[in-house]
Amino acid sequence: MGLAERRKALGYSQEKLAQLLGVDRTTVGRWESGRIKPQPPQRRGLASALEVSLTELDTLLTQPRAVSQEAAGQQSSDRQGPGDPDEMIRREFLRILTVSGALTALPLDEAEALTDGVRRGAPADFTRMNNRLWQVYQLARAKGSVYPVVRDQLSTLNEALAGTRGNSRPLLHAAADLFQLAGEVAFDDNRYTDAAASYSLAASVSKDAGAFDLWACALVRYAYVDMSEHHYRQAAQVLGAAERLAKRGDSILATRHWVAAVQAEAYAGIGDLDACERALDQAERVMELTTDSTNGGWLRFDGTRLAEERGARYVQLGRLDLAEETLKKALAQTALASGQSYRRRGAVLTDLAAVGAKRRDPEQVVAYGREAIRLAQASSSGYVARRLQSLCDEFGTLSRDRRVAELGAEIATLSTP
Repeated sequence: MGLAERRKALGYSQEKLAQLLGVDRTTVGRWESGRIKPQPPQRRGLASALEVSLTELDTLLTQPRAVSQEAAGQQSSDRQGPGDPDEMIRREFLRILTVSGALTALPLDEAEALTDGVRRGAPADFTRMNNRLWQVYQLARAKGSVYPVVRDQLSTLNEALAGTRGNSRPLLHAAADLFQLAGEVAFDDNRYTDAAASYSLAASVSKDAGAFDLWACALVRYAYVDMSEHHYRQAAQVLGAAERLAKRGDSILATRHWVAAVQAEAYAGIGDLDACERALDQAERVMELTTDSTNGGWLRFDGTRLAEERGARYVQLGRLDLAEETLKKALAQTALASGQSYRRRGAVLTDLAAVGAKRRDPEQVVAYGREAIRLAQASSSGYVARRLQSLCDEFGTLSRDRRVAELGAEIATLSTP
């Protein structure tokens, strides 16, 4: 038995074990693959959580390393295309981001940059291409399939940045937009460190471009990284900064309403029902906007997801009757019909399964959980897989039910880093 097998035998997801030990989920993944070892201060806590002695922990960490790495490599191969291993993708991704960050930080020679930019047509070309990429990303079943095109666009951006020896604000704006999309692709694949690096760079470049709405949206996306690790108070701090930036942005855009919608999630995680309800009410005011409040990509909030988001918040807060009623209404929407948005439908189904788990209703857990697994498999979405793994943390004594135990075993086979 290796470290991963011991963790699963005790019913822990990587997220749950990481939360118990106060580390990042990706750290647990690296322990299990043998890429790094726990530091001395972490070893005792890890041994205690896994209910083994320190000597037995050494065995778990060393003996199965080759098998763990082989399994991890197989999962990576299944998730990525042939000849495109996960580590190569990650290194190339970070290399491109590093170069982009350096080039966008160069002193701005506005006159030269604008002249050269107009000649090349770069800012307008990048804006059009970015808008198209966001559309492809939104419609793609497997979000990771968009990565090669985003990578190529980042490389092209670097060439444009290097060629201008400085950047006009439109080009900086396009760069910040693209960095957010790169972060979304990484986040969906559970590569939180890469996603956070992308969002941080997007925020920095947005500041240089004087684009307050774009800057606020980068912070909102960064807050999702915190919330994926259940760091809700840290997320609330980031979102507070995003709220202030959004107030300085364009009043016809929905930025401030999207910030409010995500603040509701942070407040629900903290357990503050009143603050959550106020934030949701603020988010719903997006319906009062009289013009198109979205754009080609980095801001897509139009209120159409509020029903499913409100339902998810009620699940977090333990308001199960309200949650079930709201989530079923959301599931009946055309946008969430079977064959439409795999990611959104999968998330709502997982929330409905979580309601069943909290009620100790195995039939409801299995009915909704199995459909969510099917969508996770069809889309290769790390997001849906991650939500399902969190669902396992709710099983408790339900795991004694054969059907629920089988469901948990199926969830454990979903590919996540």
